Amino acid sequence: MESERYPKFLKVFINTFLALLYLYLFLLGVNLFGASLKGFGTGFAMALIKTTNNPFIGLLIGLFSTTIIQSSSVTTSLTVGFVAGGTLTVTNAIPIIMGANIGTTITNIIASLGHFSVEGEFLKAFPSAIVHDIFNLLTVAVLLPLEVLFHPIERISGFLTDFLLGKGGVTFQSPFEFLIKPVSRRIISLAGENYTLAAIIAFLLIILAITLFVKTLRKASAGKFETLIDQYLFRNAFTAGILGLGLTAFVQSSSVVTSIAVPLAGAGIISIEQIYPYTLGANLGTTVTTILAALVTGNVNAIRVALCHSLFNTMGIAIWYPLRRIPINLAKKVGHLPGKKRFLAFIYILLIFIIIPGAFILIFRR
Repeated sequence: MESERYPKFLKVFINTFLALLYLYLFLLGVNLFGASLKGFGTGFAMALIKTTNNPFIGLLIGLFSTTIIQSSSVTTSLTVGFVAGGTLTVTNAIPIIMGANIGTTITNIIASLGHFSVEGEFLKAFPSAIVHDIFNLLTVAVLLPLEVLFHPIERISGFLTDFLLGKGGVTFQSPFEFLIKPVSRRIISLAGENYTLAAIIAFLLIILAITLFVKTLRKASAGKFETLIDQYLFRNAFTAGILGLGLTAFVQSSSVVTSIAVPLAGAGIISIEQIYPYTLGANLGTTVTTILAALVTGNVNAIRVALCHSLFNTMGIAIWYPLRRIPINLAKKVGHLPGKKRFLAFIYILLIFIIIPGAFILIFRR
């Protein structure tokens, strides 16, 4: 009995260690991918962000810039800086922030590609990945016209800024700063500052890590991991939303937090219905650190832009959580065809995140 117990304990220990290792490699891949894109894209994003007064083009610039540098926080921070410096008005900044919310969701889709080789898994993973896109696109479809016509987000942010100014802020350092970023920087250094090579390494690392992570979970859990996820962490919309919000506020990256759930959907452990409130929580969580950072600066316009980001997500949740069947069903329908004909996933990425916004920016930018 005793002799059976230790091998079983050892097996659990090894599988747990491997799962954590593969999760770390996945997070490292995501961070490395973003760092690589920032390496050759930040200057380009800066040039784009400060060049338009057209709200529609501002939206596409936010989307395109975030896709290129793979960080909505960087796009938002650049936007806050330009507003604080007088280069952008708060009115012009709001569409850019809306676009950044859409652009950051490409990480989820990249995570879903880890299931590309298995049709049944990809059919679950891809719709679960794009439900984040669909939510943001629908929110923009409602709020951007309202903002252009009536400026509700700008007005409410002004009122809240008057209330909050002078309250001070809190600083918080993400665990990525010391667990992942030094390794990411080292890989870029070993690649000779070749950001294209580093991005390719990152992409392959993400795919490999997800594949191994899912296999290890299936092998080790014997149903127990599924029970933990389904009955506790994703038991209902409230717990899933709080989990997404809390993890994002801690990790300071909504794309990382939402991407973690995609392999679980591909493995059939959670459903798109469970991922949806988790995604909404993560969307809200990503604005927490932006507000805290803005409060620290004490700059009126910086605080207003940070609050605009939070209001966009809060209003989106207020609209699209009660009507959740619409984004969920749309994600299922849009995701079904690429799930069956997998090459269409790459066309979806290129059209939504690169070709359409890039073409409109080139044509209409003044």
